Amino acid sequence: MSKIIALANQKGGVGKTTSSINLAASLAVLEFRTLLVDADPQANSTSGIGFDPRNIKNSIYECIINEIDPHEAIQKTDTPNLDLLPAHIDLVGAEIEMINLENREFKMKGVLDSLRSEYDFIIIDCSPSLGLITINALTAADSVIVPVQCEYFALEGLGKLLNTIKIVQSRLNTALKIEGILLTMYDVRLRLSNQVVEEVKNHFEDMVFDTIIQRNTRLSEAPSFGISVIMHDATCKGAINYLNLAREIVRKNGLVIDEAAAAATEETA
Repeated sequence: MSKIIALANQKGGVGKTTSSINLAASLAVLEFRTLLVDADPQANSTSGIGFDPRNIKNSIYECIINEIDPHEAIQKTDTPNLDLLPAHIDLVGAEIEMINLENREFKMKGVLDSLRSEYDFIIIDCSPSLGLITINALTAADSVIVPVQCEYFALEGLGKLLNTIKIVQSRLNTALKIEGILLTMYDVRLRLSNQVVEEVKNHFEDMVFDTIIQRNTRLSEAPSFGISVIMHDATCKGAINYLNLAREIVRKNGLVIDEAAAAATEETA
């Protein structure tokens, strides 16, 4: 039975898609069967992992609206153990089409529940909004990771997101937990970055992941090659950060890392 984790923040530019791709790839490298679900109409996770959204015939949209079998949409990636349930631009219209559907908040849950037995982890990249697609993702998920950038206004809008999570917990998904708050875009040279880390940790304490994602050129480059940072340069800080995050999540969920896989990633890192 897999663990479904949504990455959500209605604020754009916080490293949500970067984190979705690289966390999924890191879990796959640690030999966990992983599915990356692109639930963002911009389809950045789809292109960032090597697929042209314009050439995608079946996507999460067709699974939700037309109820096609998700196996007809899932794509194998170049990373072993990592599959993709892609998005394309039609997802923009899905929220309007879903308004009159019965149990509209549970459409994605139905799709992903049918895949649970095939994966250890399902990672959902949510859109930068708190619309019906994101509500669907939170209803389908077991937990949510909230990426927060180490920049000015970091906490802006976070209260609104946490309030939305509480509403979903009370009305739609009582089992939903906050997996953790993930600090991203950390620059060790900037005093502001350190202030934000301190502020977020003071505010949220144990909810904050120990792993912090640092600003890294190789991390920024990887999507332009259509690959994760671990496939682009396994020795860079970005790859090491996301591998550490994956390990932290694995430990938190009481799972055991394959020692041979862990040793292999240690050697490359």
